[in-house]
Amino acid sequence: MLLTEKTLSSKDIFNGRILHVIHDEVELEDGTTSLREVVRHPGGVCVAAIDENGCLLFVRQFRYPYGEVVLELPAGKLEKGSTPLENGKRELLEETGAVGYSYISLGQVYPSPGYTDEIIHLYACRVRSVGEARPDEGEFLNVERIPIIKAAEMVLNNRVFDAKTQIAVLKAAALLQSGKI
Repeated sequence: MLLTEKTLSSKDIFNGRILHVIHDEVELEDGTTSLREVVRHPGGVCVAAIDENGCLLFVRQFRYPYGEVVLELPAGKLEKGSTPLENGKRELLEETGAVGYSYISLGQVYPSPGYTDEIIHLYACRVRSVGEARPDEGEFLNVERIPIIKAAEMVLNNRVFDAKTQIAVLKAAALLQSGKI
């Protein structure tokens, strides 16, 4: 099997500030057709920043779709004209006031490949300094420091629900334990 689909038609449903929703008709390998609803997204970045005490910098913020406060690593959407790493450094500074160094890539994740083309770039770094956070307009959050071992336990005990945060915490903890960070 080739495992491909051919787009037969595409219709714009919504084009917003962040998301673009399309409705496509596709031809499957066996010649039948099906419909696909796709959310186009510019992509994102997430940073696991480790301070001198082995703590990760987290943010808590209200997430409207869930109607609750969510614990996350600093993250944000990619801005045109900047690399994912530049975006990660910007988000870390804006959300926590931290400046990082010794950045390493933790890879990329597809958060929900069934309906969106979003790719999130993950990084880990060490924290050089922490100043005043400068969140975006309309962004309200609290910064927390959590020891990386405790953060990994929180992920494993289902106390961290954000997928990008779970992945970055576990990868950073494993790399820190192996001496690669």
